[in-house]
Amino acid sequence: MRLSAAVVCALVAVQAAVFLAAVPSVEAGELQVGYYGKKCKGLENVVKWHVIRALKANRRTGAALIRLLFHDCFVRGCDGSVLLDASYDNPHPEKEAPVNIGLAAFDLLEEIKAAVEDRCPGVVSCSDLLIYAARDASSILSNGHVHFDVPAGRLDGFVSKAEEAQAELPDSADDVQKLIANFARKNFTVEELVILSGAHSIGQGHCSSFAGRLSEPADQIKPAYRELLKYKCSQGSNPTVDNNVRDENYDVVARYTPGFASRVHKIPDFLDNSYYHNNLGKIVTFHSDWTLLTDKEAFGHVKEYAENGTLWDEDFANSLVKLSKLPMPAGSKGEIRKKCSVINHRLY
Repeated sequence: MRLSAAVVCALVAVQAAVFLAAVPSVEAGELQVGYYGKKCKGLENVVKWHVIRALKANRRTGAALIRLLFHDCFVRGCDGSVLLDASYDNPHPEKEAPVNIGLAAFDLLEEIKAAVEDRCPGVVSCSDLLIYAARDASSILSNGHVHFDVPAGRLDGFVSKAEEAQAELPDSADDVQKLIANFARKNFTVEELVILSGAHSIGQGHCSSFAGRLSEPADQIKPAYRELLKYKCSQGSNPTVDNNVRDENYDVVARYTPGFASRVHKIPDFLDNSYYHNNLGKIVTFHSDWTLLTDKEAFGHVKEYAENGTLWDEDFANSLVKLSKLPMPAGSKGEIRKKCSVINHRLY
C-alpha cells in the first residue's frame, strides 16, 4: 500500500515529536554552592583525588584544566560544549577550532565522569565536573593561594560549533582594544581581562599561536627572548613552547637570556603573579600579552599585580568564579551527559 505525501509527512512529524519528548532536556536553574551536598555526597573529594593523582603524574595537566574552563565558558556559557567530540549533531565541534589548538585533559575528565557515574549515576554534569577540576588544579598549582567555592547546578549543552569558538574566543594575536571589546561582550572589565591573562604564568603554546612575535621590534619583545623563541620554534613542526620563561630548559635560557637563568624552576607551572613581571620585562610569548602594556588602564593593572601577588591570587579566584557563572544562551536546554564527549541522544 502506498501512502500519500501528506500521510508520510504526518507520520514523520509524530515520530519526531515522540522522540523529542523522550529526550530528557531541561533548562538550568540557579547555581548554588554545595549543590551536590545531598545529591552526591563526597563528590568534590572524588574530583580532587583524581586531579591530585593526575598532577602528580604531569603538572601540565593542571594548566590544561584551567585553559579548558576558560575555553568552555567563553563560548555558549559553561555547558561542557568544548568537551564534545565530532558527531552527526555536531560535525565540527569547538575543539576543532584553530583557536583551541592544544586543548587537553579530556581523558582525565572522562575518567572523573566515569567514577562519579558509578557513585551517583545521572546526577552530576560534565560542566560542573570541569569547574571543580579546574578549581582544584588552580589550588594545587598555586600552593593553595588560589581557592574558591564552586557554585554548581549546571547542565551540559547539546550544541558545539567550531565556528562559534573561533568567533568568540580571544585570539593570541589580538590587539588590546579588540581584547577589551571581546571581554566586554561577556561583561568582563579591563581589570578582569588583565587578571585572567595572568593564567599565562603556566602552560604552553604552539609556535603558530605567536608566529608574529618572532619579527616584532625590540620595544615589544626583548631581543634575547625573541631569539630564544626562534630557536625553540625551529625544533620541529609547530612545537610547543613554555608560556613562562622560568619553565624553560635551563641550558636554553642560559644561552639566550643568561640574566634570567637563576629564575628557572626545576618544577614547572606555578600559578602566581610572575606573568606580570615577565610582561613588564617584555618576555611574554603572545602578542595579546604584550599589548596590555599599550592601554593606560590595562598597564596600570599589570603593574599593580606585579607588585602584589596576594591581591592577584584573590582577584584571580574571584574572576574564575565569575567566569564559571557565564550562562548558556537564553532559552537553551541541557542534560546530564553519561559521557562528557557525547550527548545522550541524537537530536535529529
